Amino acid sequence: MSTAEGGVGVRSATVVVIGAGQAGLSAAYHLQRHGFASAVDDPAAERTFVVLDAEAAPGGAWQHRWASLTMATVNNIFDLPGHPKPPIDPESPSREAIPAYFAEFERAMDLPILRPVPVTAVRRADQDPDGDLLVESSAGTWRTWAVINATGTWTNPVLPHYPGQERFRGRQLHTRDFVSLRDFTGERVAIVGGGISAIQQLEEISRVATVFWYTRREPVFREGEFHPEDGIQIVAKVAADVEAGNPTGSVVSYTDLAWLPYAVAARDRGALVRRPMFTAIEPDGVREADGSFTPVDAILWATGFKPALAHLDPLHLRNERGGIAMRGTQIAAEPRVHLIGFGPSQSTVGANRAGRDTVRALMKRLRRTPTPTRAP
Repeated sequence: MSTAEGGVGVRSATVVVIGAGQAGLSAAYHLQRHGFASAVDDPAAERTFVVLDAEAAPGGAWQHRWASLTMATVNNIFDLPGHPKPPIDPESPSREAIPAYFAEFERAMDLPILRPVPVTAVRRADQDPDGDLLVESSAGTWRTWAVINATGTWTNPVLPHYPGQERFRGRQLHTRDFVSLRDFTGERVAIVGGGISAIQQLEEISRVATVFWYTRREPVFREGEFHPEDGIQIVAKVAADVEAGNPTGSVVSYTDLAWLPYAVAARDRGALVRRPMFTAIEPDGVREADGSFTPVDAILWATGFKPALAHLDPLHLRNERGGIAMRGTQIAAEPRVHLIGFGPSQSTVGANRAGRDTVRALMKRLRRTPTPTRAP
């Protein structure tokens, strides 16, 4: 074992997976099936892997969803590979049911997952384009031949800034901070955002509070059923953007909104009335686009998330447009790094497939380079 600057030991793994949500667990499963051993328990094996997860427990971002988001409300959660979901009560909170399922998967597969271990940076070990990468974490540094990044978006919320925001006397929170509709009982609440979470939270909060819904653009609801071919076309659009290195938009920017039960309930309750974005925030409310004033007690920024990739910044992967050009799951400018649960693989079924496809790509690369460089 070598020693990094400051006396911290550097460990080795052929592949380091960052993140243990749906995508990361899928990648770990397929690595194991292709003969990769645990870099923790069997570090001398020819091919090894480890999963570094920032969370304290299994479940990825699901363990942080709001308490009233049930399995009946969330979009269908695809089974993890090789381990079908058990029957789950539709009224079960998703923040409990899905982490329990993920935990059982981890136990059944006996995966080498270290947590809580946030990754702080990924760097090139040297100038050799086929050389190793250094993964710096709260538990030390790992030297590796390839990185599979599956960090999702939950830790990188989008928080717009509006004039007067700092002077607002009420509460401001983001989707990720929302816990229960009961926190808003009897209040006047401004909900900002035109995505799925915004409408889900608007529907819930409108049961106990007066809500005002603000979006930058007029929301578009898709009429009719969503067919499999629609999904194929949407994935193709996202994949084309990612391959071109364009920054990807929100899910709704590709799919439009659907008249799912929660949207219908909000509409029928009279809560789904969109207002154009306010122009400023004042101490006790918001200044409307028409100049009028609306008093509010709280502002909920349901404004989405962006991929949590700050730890990859030392690799300088973004282009001048702020995007990252991809070839499949590989980063075009840095093929030693794969992004999964990113772009076209953000859905749970897409994350599963991306995990599988990434390991297939790594196996092809291994056949071209049979013996990756091993750290001393």
